[in-house]
Amino acid sequence: MCVFAIDKAAFGEFLAERRKEMGYTQKDLAAKLFVSDKAVSKWERGVSQS
Repeated sequence: MCVFAIDKAAFGEFLAERRKEMGYTQKDLAAKLFVSDKAVSKWERGVSQS
């Protein structure tokens, strides 16, 4: 059961904006979070799995 519903599109837009403000590429952010750049791309596009 999911208590909180996250608007994936809104989160993706927020993440992309913050990443760009920091001057990071998707690859840079992925390295800092120990995930793949493909995961960051999916988050930003709002297509990640629930």
